[in-house]
Amino acid sequence: MTQLLPLLERVPAVAGLVGHPRCRPDTVIADRGYDSNPHRRKLLELGIEPIIARRKTKHGSGLGRYRWVIERTFAWLHRMKRLLVRYERRPEIHEAFLALGCCLICFRRLNNSF
Repeated sequence: MTQLLPLLERVPAVAGLVGHPRCRPDTVIADRGYDSNPHRRKLLELGIEPIIARRKTKHGSGLGRYRWVIERTFAWLHRMKRLLVRYERRPEIHEAFLALGCCLICFRRLNNSF
């Protein structure tokens, strides 16, 4: 919950229409762990629509179908033991292995689609 805003600050600019590139996503989909009014207000101030499940409500909000993609990707990354168990002390080395793991996942997905 404490890393939501720092994570959004690290999102790189994305290509779009000619002119000023977007630096933030349009929406954020999150589970009940991020349900708080300060987070919702901050996201709205940044121009981001918060789609966050409310606490103490029944399941079945429909957010699971979007979160499944993220959980599946984490499972693929955790098959690479070096990312599952963090051996590196320096964060830039761990981030480099994370980028390499993402590249391998994309390569395998693209290779299987042809």
